[in-house]
Amino acid sequence: MATPTAQQSLLNLLQFVRVVDAGSFAEAARRAGTSTSAMSKAVSRFETLHGVKLLHRTTHAISLTHDGEKLLEGARDLLRQAERLEATIGETAAGSSGGRVRLAAPGPFLRTCIAPMLPAILKANPNLELEIKVDDSGLDLAAEGIDVAIRFGPLDRQPGLIARRLGTFPHVLAATPKYLDFMGVPASPADLEAHHQLGYRNPANGQLSPWLFADNLGTGGLTRIVPRNRIVVEDMTVAWAMTLRGLGMSWLPAWCGIKDLQSGRTVEVLRDWRLPETPIYAVQLDRKQIPQRTRDLVDLLAQRAKNWNYTQSQSLG
Repeated sequence: MATPTAQQSLLNLLQFVRVVDAGSFAEAARRAGTSTSAMSKAVSRFETLHGVKLLHRTTHAISLTHDGEKLLEGARDLLRQAERLEATIGETAAGSSGGRVRLAAPGPFLRTCIAPMLPAILKANPNLELEIKVDDSGLDLAAEGIDVAIRFGPLDRQPGLIARRLGTFPHVLAATPKYLDFMGVPASPADLEAHHQLGYRNPANGQLSPWLFADNLGTGGLTRIVPRNRIVVEDMTVAWAMTLRGLGMSWLPAWCGIKDLQSGRTVEVLRDWRLPETPIYAVQLDRKQIPQRTRDLVDLLAQRAKNWNYTQSQSLG
């Protein structure tokens, strides 16, 4: 029986074939819907594990080593067999509403938006086996065996992937009414210097996310504010919880606290300076046969996406 290490080694070898066929790590990553770094690490892991070197790498090109040439054709045969087997499985299971579906999404979105709808998902399909994976960095759908991934923002055209738009959401500057009563309501982004700022650091890249505001004076400009680092967290849901406790103001996706915004426990500030809304997509591998259970899940996500939208009910400034 293949061990998990052996399975991962095989996946890494298949990535080697994709790199060679694409002519570069960047192009192979683009076709697979992953990052250049992830593709490079997959090949490097195989080389390290087996003590071989498959590729000569330079700044502008790659070329096969002697070991790479010996392994390439056999690895290509494995990839073709895997693709044929996957197609056979897809054709067999395409009409089945039961079975396993792997769903991936950023951790905060899973906790805030996906988890509450799990009872409805399972009730709608009692035979569904749902495997949920935290995806904070844009996982490779093919390598990770992911059926559906939730992605935000504009999507580059990527061969082998299809996307269905589920809805949109705004980023909002939020605070509690009590905090605003004590500290005052800012009239423009320039006034935020006098306020307590709760920062969010993206764990995927280690960067402190700036607060972005459109220019409501009609000039088309963009105001960018880097929050002070007195309080910085790496989880949006924790940042929102701190906002609810009145520790300061935060700039976060509205889905982090839709119920709080709609109930008035928090209010949106500088509404007139808000950026255009960000789209939400369900992304899948473009396969000839997509199982019915996967199509059903995406349909249900689309139906429930309205619960992720923020209808402005409380705002100041």
